[in-house]
Amino acid sequence: MRDLDWNSFDVLVVDDEQDNLDAFRFAFRKSFRLHYALGGVEALSLLDRLDPAVIVADQRMPGMSGIEFLKQAKERRPDAAGVLLTAYADMTVLIDAVNSGAVDRYVQKPWNSKELAVILRQAISGFATLRENRRLREQLAHYAGYLEREQRDPIDFGEIAGESEVMREVTARIGEVAKAATHVLIEGEEGAEKEVVARAIHVGSPREEQPFVKVTCAAFRGEALERELFGWRRGAFDGAFTERAGRLELAHRGTIYLDEPAPLTPSLQARLLRALTDGEVERLGSTETARVDVRVVLSLTPGIEEAWARAGVLPELVSRLSVFPLRLPPLRERREDIRALAEHFLRKYARRNARAATSLSEEAIAKLTAYAWPGNTRELENVVERAAILSRGDVILPEHLAFTARPQLAEPPARASRTAPAAAPAAGPEADGAGKALAAPASSRPKLDLSSQLDDIERRELLAALERCGGNKAEVARQFGMQRTTLYYRLKRLGIDT
Repeated sequence: MRDLDWNSFDVLVVDDEQDNLDAFRFAFRKSFRLHYALGGVEALSLLDRLDPAVIVADQRMPGMSGIEFLKQAKERRPDAAGVLLTAYADMTVLIDAVNSGAVDRYVQKPWNSKELAVILRQAISGFATLRENRRLREQLAHYAGYLEREQRDPIDFGEIAGESEVMREVTARIGEVAKAATHVLIEGEEGAEKEVVARAIHVGSPREEQPFVKVTCAAFRGEALERELFGWRRGAFDGAFTERAGRLELAHRGTIYLDEPAPLTPSLQARLLRALTDGEVERLGSTETARVDVRVVLSLTPGIEEAWARAGVLPELVSRLSVFPLRLPPLRERREDIRALAEHFLRKYARRNARAATSLSEEAIAKLTAYAWPGNTRELENVVERAAILSRGDVILPEHLAFTARPQLAEPPARASRTAPAAAPAAGPEADGAGKALAAPASSRPKLDLSSQLDDIERRELLAALERCGGNKAEVARQFGMQRTTLYYRLKRLGIDT
């Protein structure tokens, strides 16, 4: 029998005689969390606010028999187990009640306290199993629905299409590695198409029909990331009220995408190395080993590998995760792709938002091409989405384009010859009165340490989650797999006032 806290589940006892309720209270008050009702009408009213694991009812009650009551109770609380106490061996009625599903067990009176205690524990165990299975099904359905919406969208992979030589090389490497089983390290600046590439690798692999599980590692600090990846056993830590599978188990036979996994605790490093080397995982607080077959696709921003080395990340782990490195060039190094990408995003948001705009003017294309795109493809997508909303006709014009209010990045001299001929920068928020691009000198740009960068990533993820959940902090905490108190602490530490 499962190791359950019987006192954490409600048991409703229904009888029309107070003496019988008192006898039940005397026998089981220390073993179970009991609630009482004098008769079926009072019990049905109580069920409006009580969610019992077990309902125990006497058969002979005036006005409403125990069987009649349990049938109505089952409609309100279908998960609760119904136990009927009867002193009359009316087998035909009992068989009909059991067949109808209203009665799960019946006990002849006078009942034996030890035998009835076993029946109650079995009923509670069945209730707990039913609820846990439902939770797992809903969790899996959530992942399946997410995959169906995100992975199967026919326009999802347009972001990696491009005519530039460098992107043709990238797509060729994606095609090569997709068919293999090796782990992949994707390196690219913030806003690059790292997740899109990870999904393309998964869809192009023999694992296509299996799960693709994304983990935004910056949302989990310290032990929280370890719990998210490996799951936990009930009672493994404060707040672990139920057992939960980790993301690695959920990604079995499929692909797990780890977005910016830094920093890594020593314990997490050891666990992750074992999972990659031997295909074995253990939930926190458990000694049972599960076998997993998972392909890891890892994304890093430039410089994270050096930070890993400074932090003492195990060389064996770094070696395992970087078997096949794949560099994604920033958008400023492949301006030839801007037109195709912008048209792709316009089709995407015109369809989703039912907008009339279907094309971009040549002047708008020139303005997009002249911009340095510090936010890369993600920023281009945002600009085009705003333009599709602002436009009134079927053509996007330059005045519809609103760029992020930050300086352009200076064009790297070594890359200048590989890009399209430089167009004259259009006047706008990124140019001065003479039409010259404003670039912040490299020496004057502030340098953020790794901790500050991670705080920025976490702040953006939390703000996005709060917006997505309509400010519902409890839902945000649930999505990130953390306690609400932990979420409140992070919001306060990051200066997020909600």
